[in-house]
Amino acid sequence: MTQTTNDQPTGRATGPLVPVLAFAGIVVAVMQTLLVPVIKDLPQLLSTAPSNATWVLTSTLLSGAVATPIMGRLGDLYGKRRMLISSLAVMVLGALVSAVTSDLIPMIVGRTLQGFAMGAIPLGIGLMRDMLPREKLGSAMALMSSSIGVGGGLALPAAALVAQNADWHALYYGAAGLGVLAIALTLLVVPESEVRAEGTFDLLGALGLSAGLVLFLLPITKGSDWGWTSGLTLGLFAASAAVLLLWGGYELRTKAPLVDLRTTARPAVLFTNLASIMVGVSFYVVSLVLPQLLQLPKETGYGLGQSMVVAGLLVAPLGLTMMFTAPVYARLSAKYGPKTTLILGMLIIAIGYGAGLGLMSAPWQSLVISVVLGAGIGLAYSSLPALIVGAVPASETGAANGLNTLMRSIGTSVSSAVIGMVLANTANDVGGVEIPTMHGFRVSFLIATAAVAVGLLLALFLPKQRPASAHPQLRASSEEDANLERAEQALRGFRGRVLDAEGTPVARAKVTLIDRRGRQAGATLSEDDGSYALTVPTQGAYVLAARAEGHGPLASSATHAGDDSAVDVDLALPGASVTA
Repeated sequence: MTQTTNDQPTGRATGPLVPVLAFAGIVVAVMQTLLVPVIKDLPQLLSTAPSNATWVLTSTLLSGAVATPIMGRLGDLYGKRRMLISSLAVMVLGALVSAVTSDLIPMIVGRTLQGFAMGAIPLGIGLMRDMLPREKLGSAMALMSSSIGVGGGLALPAAALVAQNADWHALYYGAAGLGVLAIALTLLVVPESEVRAEGTFDLLGALGLSAGLVLFLLPITKGSDWGWTSGLTLGLFAASAAVLLLWGGYELRTKAPLVDLRTTARPAVLFTNLASIMVGVSFYVVSLVLPQLLQLPKETGYGLGQSMVVAGLLVAPLGLTMMFTAPVYARLSAKYGPKTTLILGMLIIAIGYGAGLGLMSAPWQSLVISVVLGAGIGLAYSSLPALIVGAVPASETGAANGLNTLMRSIGTSVSSAVIGMVLANTANDVGGVEIPTMHGFRVSFLIATAAVAVGLLLALFLPKQRPASAHPQLRASSEEDANLERAEQALRGFRGRVLDAEGTPVARAKVTLIDRRGRQAGATLSEDDGSYALTVPTQGAYVLAARAEGHGPLASSATHAGDDSAVDVDLALPGASVTA
């Protein structure tokens, strides 16, 4: 059966689907670290003041934060593959705009367009959920989630090499080329998901969320320039709070919200998102500290005197380790569950930063820190989409993972602002140049450790997973286990056959399960013999809607007690349903 329920894949995906989607995620992540090697030179390269040059980085952050939940919701409504390709196409356009200019405003426009590609991460996770058999889903989502770190880690030395040996605009031409390749591979390999959410796009909700996020993130990223207690900074924070409160009230009243806040308030979703912020904070600290420490001259007494390229190579294992952690995560999660792997990952991060306080005196020690932190961040990042997918209906996967990715982005934004302030306030003035100190680096590591400690505390509040209620596609470790779980799932919901007016089975009819609030709770396609099975998320009254080419539609009400029994409902097209 080609499934689109909460728990089962919609179709048979081709072999290269996982690496192609992961490659798209890596390409998107490259945009976040593309300019790191030339950050200090941006004012000169763009012939502008340093305060203006920072908008080249801020614009990408803001557009990425806005686009992530919006593209996730559009993917749920109109097709995740379609929105993935659209995200990558906008990124390519933005890269080309930046590649042909050295003026500030066009550069900011190009970087803003590049930020829209961040929506590709949750869209890829949603496609994997819809397409892959459950025994392969855990490691696949882990790899997709970790692609943010993988892309960032690999881009650092590559971008440094290009920046040292070619015109810096070549960075954007290279990014555009990678984007075109990702689009081509997606068109060739990735099929479109048949899972669709019911309803329409919440335009007013999208505008409200966008305004609230921009008003919140703008003072975070510019607070050090404007002053944290300035009227502008405090005013924007206050405006953000007001807009987000009004937006939340509107979302609770609308029938088809951009973000289902009731679902978001579930403990499994709420505490996962809060922990995601803390993981995002800890992830970005190492990216800010180690490259600077490695490149500072040895004459400072603590700098390691490495070139830009060597510094990038020593930090690159952070991303590589995250990538190689994906299969390890799949085994651990299959046995212990994603909550346990999240806690384990954060414990490893805490150990990495704690040990890092005493491992800052030689280049090889930076390599050790990168590997340890990569393993911990890889486990933590891999666990997050599994926890989200296990707590929301399939029709909300894109939007829910988009919100989770946004939480991580907020964490990195907060980290960038706080660590930037710490390093600036502890720097030494040497000939008019601010030089970060070892004290500032160590304080930054302590902040990361504290963030992980808070994340650990939040993770402890995640609901305990039960084998009967945990989503089996995130735990199955073999084809045999998956087959058994599929059979068990058929006993906890509605099942039956789709027939025509003469009683002949109807193959590939779409059967949609709609809950009492009018939202899609699951969907599936009937088998060749007309049979279907849908799992219920909870007890209560539902509507079973069926339609097939050449037949009239059917909507029939049915009630499930929420136990482990199955309710038999045959659906006749067109006509009334027959309850066995």
